[in-house]
Amino acid sequence: MGELRFLLNSGKNKKFPYYLRNGLRYLCPTFLCRRKLASLLSEAVSRNDAEYIQSRVDYYNRLTHDTPLSTNPRRIGDFRLFGKSRRKCGTVYFFDAYQYLRYFPSSLRWEYYPGDITTIPAIPALVKSRPIADNNHNSVVMKLNKIRHFIFIDDTIPFERKIDKVLFRGKVSGKPVREAFMLQYFGHPLCDLGDISRHGRSEWRCKKLTIWEQLQYKFILALEGNDVASNLKWIMSSGSVAVMPPPRYETWFMEGTLIPNVHYIAIKPDFSDLEERIKYYISHPDETQRIIENAHRYVEMFKDRRREKLISLLVLQKYFRYTGQSHKS
Repeated sequence: MGELRFLLNSGKNKKFPYYLRNGLRYLCPTFLCRRKLASLLSEAVSRNDAEYIQSRVDYYNRLTHDTPLSTNPRRIGDFRLFGKSRRKCGTVYFFDAYQYLRYFPSSLRWEYYPGDITTIPAIPALVKSRPIADNNHNSVVMKLNKIRHFIFIDDTIPFERKIDKVLFRGKVSGKPVREAFMLQYFGHPLCDLGDISRHGRSEWRCKKLTIWEQLQYKFILALEGNDVASNLKWIMSSGSVAVMPPPRYETWFMEGTLIPNVHYIAIKPDFSDLEERIKYYISHPDETQRIIENAHRYVEMFKDRRREKLISLLVLQKYFRYTGQSHKS
């Protein structure tokens, strides 16, 4: 019963509407989308925020010269829900990629690395995540697995009524960064920490908390797991503050552009200054509130659905162009 109650009120995106919406989208004839592509791309360059749109496109897709694909890349036309392509990448990744690929001719070819990617491909490939590095040009970021990663919430709890502690609830087993933090701070009076993994240290294990329950705390840890911290987006949309070391990986959320102590409370990679930083921000609520407001402004950039669609299409257009291909809309 407790597990069912959590699923119904976790605060996370509901899967049934996602699958229903994307299933209906998959049934829509692709030629209807291809007929719209030219007008959509034209709209993108004529909008008042066209310069901002292009800056986002160039951030996700850093290709600057023709870079060939492998000798046998996949065709868009071979990307099917009931086939090897879906089985290899998973249904969620399939739907999120297909949502925009369907606007382009089926003859175009592409490379695709689904999952938690923490290395840079040898050839240009579409990915959900990549290392934050100067040489990550081959990692072309798309908005993938968004049902899990892109959760924005409305938090009505005033900051001053929240608990003066750092909260963490997440899977720890097999995730070195989180394990190191737990070893250092589990049981600390400023922290409320718990591992929701089924394996690992028994003394760390605890029940899951809904997002609404986690919002009772002023400070919420956003610790990287396999790649990025998936809770960072909803924390930054809330009235609590994200606490984390500077990120090493990034997704469509552009974690590499976040500014320490402007968008989140920064702690050292070895976590040694956590207590000092949290006590400082408890005693300086005005500064903490400014971080919350900055985080909200940052999150707002991703809420314009029309603009997000145009950016995604332009990222793909640039990918096909710089991999030596062209398309006819």
